[in-house]
Amino acid sequence: MKLHNLTPALGSVKNEKGRLGRGEGSGSGGTASKGHKGAKARTGYKSKRAFEGGQMPIQMRLPKRGFKNINNVTYVAINVSRLQEIHDNYGLTEISKVALYNEGIINKGDKIKVLGNGELSVKLNIIVDAFSATAKTKIEAVGGTINA
Repeated sequence: MKLHNLTPALGSVKNEKGRLGRGEGSGSGGTASKGHKGAKARTGYKSKRAFEGGQMPIQMRLPKRGFKNINNVTYVAINVSRLQEIHDNYGLTEISKVALYNEGIINKGDKIKVLGNGELSVKLNIIVDAFSATAKTKIEAVGGTINA
């Protein structure tokens, strides 16, 4: 037994406030420690979320800016040079979204666009969402196939 393990016996310690508003003898009679009148003194009081006491709330004071385009499509860009690295490091000859996800290169649900930066020296079968014109020519130049 140590000092930090000691606790009072069950039932020996009472709640400091006791029963609120049950006579002056309790020490918290009358207003029951809620002050005088007003909504906060009443039963069932619940303030609105982000209520600032009648002051214009911050979400209404700040201006609205811009919009989110629901038709926007964002692609993960992979260059031709990166395709060469993927082939060298992982030995993939067919590069698809599933293969790239399994190797941890992309996240699930990412859309992929192949861009034409770099050189490619291997024949690859590539199945992704989009290609740039230079990427198409470089992949087809070494005998690779494209499926968009």
